[in-house]
Amino acid sequence: MSILKKENIILNSNVSEKTEAIKLAGQILVDQGYVSADYIPAMLQREELSSTYMGNFLAIPHGTDEAKAAVLQSGLSVVQVPNGVDFGDGNIVKLLVGIAGKDGEHLEILSQIAIVCSEEENVEKLVQAKSEEEIISILSEVN
Repeated sequence: MSILKKENIILNSNVSEKTEAIKLAGQILVDQGYVSADYIPAMLQREELSSTYMGNFLAIPHGTDEAKAAVLQSGLSVVQVPNGVDFGDGNIVKLLVGIAGKDGEHLEILSQIAIVCSEEENVEKLVQAKSEEEIISILSEVN
């Protein structure tokens, strides 16, 4: 099973706050069978410990270490928020990449996303993308 497919992507989301955005990214992972429902509260808990805001309008929400049992297989979710959502401290997020990594794979996935998204123009392309295929192609180094 692919870690990123069309069903894992929500374009033009209009979430109003961070918790809602993280829940949305987590719900995709649940709905697509990557994680059990226990993973979403772990994502919110992880966010309380320290923000998953990465700079360049990007956040990478993921569960706590204790939530490993909730991960059934590695997967990504992508939530595009063109109008932005406030992640606190004036940090505006326009792209959320939810991550579930099985057996430590999340670290590798994280570093590959970080490489793609370290270029602000790549993040801008992801935020402006008009189709799921476009997002998959930009993030294809990760898949």
